[in-house]
Amino acid sequence: MYAKKSLGQNFLMHARIAERIALVAHLAPNATVFEIGPGTGKLTRELLKLAKKVIALEADQELFEKLKIEFAPEIAEGRLELMHGDIRTFAIAALPKGYALVANIPYYLTGEIFRMFLEAENQPSSMTLLVQKEVAERIARSKKESILSLSVKAYGTPKREFVVPRGAFMPAPKVDSAVLTIRDISRKHFSSRAEEERFFALVRAGFAHKRKFVRKNLAEAGFFPLNAPRSGASGEQAKPVLAEKARAEDLPLSAWLALAHETA
Repeated sequence: MYAKKSLGQNFLMHARIAERIALVAHLAPNATVFEIGPGTGKLTRELLKLAKKVIALEADQELFEKLKIEFAPEIAEGRLELMHGDIRTFAIAALPKGYALVANIPYYLTGEIFRMFLEAENQPSSMTLLVQKEVAERIARSKKESILSLSVKAYGTPKREFVVPRGAFMPAPKVDSAVLTIRDISRKHFSSRAEEERFFALVRAGFAHKRKFVRKNLAEAGFFPLNAPRSGASGEQAKPVLAEKARAEDLPLSAWLALAHETA
């Protein structure tokens, strides 16, 4: 099977790695898993060993037809639902509540998939994704925050599980990969959709100009009064959320959430 560059295909060829990915997803026996791009089916087979049902979406028509034959028994049993389509136009609302997302995703769709599923009304209970090693490190391990890392942490708890060398794929990508899990996904940090939208508007504005201090960026974006002291519960003045010379990458999630609440 030849990989199609237009679909960003890098097939995982090692069954042991597929098994390990399925295991770190921590799937319950009654879990329903949604898999994006099953490809040659190595990860699909491991997921079927652990979950009650797998729903797999394949964009490649040729692979879709081969998977239908290879997994005919599982499809007949109702344990595998195989669909043909593009994830960018897929209706997430149609998935059962509490589903787990597990996938080896095309690198070029990483950011879009994070946004689609974390911001969806029908969020997954967890996400286990094979992504570029650098992306996993930036989200889960870097001391410096980014729009991407804060966007993920606003909804769940990310963890870089293990590295997958480039040689485990066919064709081999130019960089190593890593398995990233995001658990406990919810909207618990936001009291309303308006606050959720305000949080992301603040983060985007705060990172607009990296050379400027975050106060300056937010003031230029029209968020006010950010420089004014806030009142405490008993009327005394509380310390401002932002240090005078803080940069956006140095602010933890808690500071951005406080700002979203304060600017309500």
